[in-house]
Amino acid sequence: MNKSVRWGAALTVAALASVSLAACGFGGGNAQSTSGGATTLNLLVPSYSDNTQKLWDTVISGFEKKYPNITVKLEVQSWDNLNDVVTTKIQANQAPDIMNGGPFAGFAADGLLYPIKDVVSSKTLGDFQKSFVEVSSVDGVQYGAPLIASARALFVNTDLMQQAGITEAPKTWDDLLADAKKISALGNGIAGYGMPLGSEEAQAESAMWFYGNGGTFGDEKKITVDGNAKNLEAAQFMQKMVTEGATEADAGATDRSPLMDIFVQGKVGMQVGLPPTVGQIKTGNPALKYEIVPMPTSDGKPVSLGVADHLMAFKNDGSKKDAITKFLDYYYTPDVYVPWVKTEGFLPTTKSGAEQLNSDEALKPFLDLLPSAVFYPNTNPKWDATNAAFKSLMGQIAQGKAPADVLKEIQAQADAG
Repeated sequence: MNKSVRWGAALTVAALASVSLAACGFGGGNAQSTSGGATTLNLLVPSYSDNTQKLWDTVISGFEKKYPNITVKLEVQSWDNLNDVVTTKIQANQAPDIMNGGPFAGFAADGLLYPIKDVVSSKTLGDFQKSFVEVSSVDGVQYGAPLIASARALFVNTDLMQQAGITEAPKTWDDLLADAKKISALGNGIAGYGMPLGSEEAQAESAMWFYGNGGTFGDEKKITVDGNAKNLEAAQFMQKMVTEGATEADAGATDRSPLMDIFVQGKVGMQVGLPPTVGQIKTGNPALKYEIVPMPTSDGKPVSLGVADHLMAFKNDGSKKDAITKFLDYYYTPDVYVPWVKTEGFLPTTKSGAEQLNSDEALKPFLDLLPSAVFYPNTNPKWDATNAAFKSLMGQIAQGKAPADVLKEIQAQADAG
């Protein structure tokens, strides 16, 4: 999810001449078919799971039944291939009409995309969660239709809480530190709080702490990891969690996925997880007793790290705007959209979708956090370098290095791009 898809003017046709178009699906350019007044929409999507192809086929079948004069040609690619495929298509004047991807700022900067308000109805536009509208926009113009969401929350082992004499889940950092230390004191290899600061997702763990103190990684214009007092306070408290024995051993080198496996087996008291973690527990240890609560923050006000992928509409020759609008409006109808999102294991980005899933006890804690979700500044061209810097450097705070020095190093790598 949310793999980087960058498009820059510096790429040349010559650099792409060796890339074959044979596997790129669409052919015949972008012109609207004139046979019987029919229109063909080219839809390029990545594969999220083994369900992806079938789910889109079901959507397309229903859409074509409703609009028999519009045909949708689907192409499913792996995330690893998506960048090369779309770049090749654009250079060959065969850009998709609709694409599912992550970052879109480069496409928007080159004038390739419709503003979303031009290709959805006012009803669909108004249904998107406000927090996702902001992350779908560049310079105040929304270019991405939020497709899927993921939020993060704290998974709490209630058996370990009870053994440690804790009666309710923590809401503030101070509560979390105290509770985690009590759980760690149970011994037998149990860690109070799982803090994965290894190379897999140190940026995500850090974001939960920074955002939970009113800090920031920056915005589309500027990366601001260093020089922000709120960020430094958060990093210092993270280090305090480690030095006072509230976390697993060697937190600086621990990755999220293997650590979550340990949580599932009942050896970690609390750890940040995602909606798919619910299924992981159901499969790996259905007897585990746990609850899902907001991640504690410095002041107790809930904040979550949000991640979103988008649908974007390419202008091409401008002839398919009406057909694109019909397709997007159809797709975001709750009866079509919600089953798609739920089967893929994510959260809906629409208000109507959230309302429909509110009765799902496993998803409700995450749905409740969506309005307070804060996002990575991934429309900033230096975000990729920032992300990599967090993954390689942030673990040093768990190894005793001064947090201020670590943040300076991350900022330097971000600035270098």
